[in-house]
Amino acid sequence: MRITSRWRRAVAALAGAAAIAVAISGCTGGDPRDATTPDLVSGELPGDTVEQLQGAVEHAMAATGSSGAIVGVWVPWAGAWVTGLGSTAHEGGSEVSTDMAFRIASMTRPMTCDVLYGMVEDGIVELDDPVSKYVPSTPDLTDVTLKQLCDNTSGLARSHDTLLDNYLRTPEREWNAREVAAAGLGKDRTEAGVAFTDSDTGYLLLGVALQNAASETPAALMRRYVTGPLGLDQTRLPGARAEAPGEPALPGYYSDQEDRDAGCVAPREYTEMSASFGYTDSGAVSTIDDLGAYTASLAARAKDGDALAPRWADAKPISTKSDSWYQYAGGTFIAGSMVGQQGTVPGYMTSAYADMDNGLTVAVVLNNSAAPESLVGYLAKELAAIVSKVPAREGETAPEFGLPWTAEDYHQRIADRAVCPIE
Repeated sequence: MRITSRWRRAVAALAGAAAIAVAISGCTGGDPRDATTPDLVSGELPGDTVEQLQGAVEHAMAATGSSGAIVGVWVPWAGAWVTGLGSTAHEGGSEVSTDMAFRIASMTRPMTCDVLYGMVEDGIVELDDPVSKYVPSTPDLTDVTLKQLCDNTSGLARSHDTLLDNYLRTPEREWNAREVAAAGLGKDRTEAGVAFTDSDTGYLLLGVALQNAASETPAALMRRYVTGPLGLDQTRLPGARAEAPGEPALPGYYSDQEDRDAGCVAPREYTEMSASFGYTDSGAVSTIDDLGAYTASLAARAKDGDALAPRWADAKPISTKSDSWYQYAGGTFIAGSMVGQQGTVPGYMTSAYADMDNGLTVAVVLNNSAAPESLVGYLAKELAAIVSKVPAREGETAPEFGLPWTAEDYHQRIADRAVCPIE
């Protein structure tokens, strides 16, 4: 049963959709089909809300030097706003449309965890299996489990930071996941299972381990456990060959320091490149409707009654200095009552979050990856704060809830981390 195919069609057409009644009581949060997504009422959001949303996205576009953006906001009790903003190029481009594909960066991570939990339910692997059982080249990782890779508590260092300059120079290069992961494995690591450490190395190794355990490619596993069951026809993990994220594609750009100093006027294009560098950490591609549907599915699975589902139950704080409501588990950030991800790959900054209690969902992509990856997460949270106050349509009831942040707070954080001029 494809639980979000009807939801996805509904948000695309701004029409109502019936919820699919699949019980989630007692579920682990592993099977994407084990979720109940809410009804989405027909119609657009109020004009003043749309004006605020558009202003927030355009502010972030300026801060990042992005010529274009695609954004989706779905409020079950009030309607939706799904649109493309800006142009496909700084000069001479065409209008951005909502059917354009893009790279979803770290939103790949929860999909990789979906595969892990699906394989556990099928008896192929166990959550507590050591990495070394499936990746023989890592005999020293007997103390790191597959679950810890998913939860980002492996203690492993990051890989991409070391190799990014090489990737930017040769975006068409085909990488071996073990080669990329080796850059992180060569660094000092902390004790596994103790604290959150943002490690792309862990998700790369998780992909390798699952491939070896199942004797199937990660792309095939993702189709079996994620995109197939959910009917996400525009979402996939590409092969190693350099290509655009889809057809049509939102072009992606990167402003190096020289371009930033010049005002972000001539960024380099990174639309066609190999997804092998990101692999099961950040290699997947999608469209805004698919991404919104997937994120809503995540949120519906993340709760088991009033508590977090087992996959998310062992959440760890992001840091000792972060807000107590900001944690991580199961391949996602947990921000108050919302779950989601944020991240960058050359050319794209992508973030999506959905509320576990009421289904409010936001997803956004910006097409310049020069800024810190936290910025696009700030934008998603700003959008969520704006629409959290939208009144219900006639005959509907708005839920009583509040987010532990304000739109103004994250608007300012975006300005503080801007890498390009904000006019």
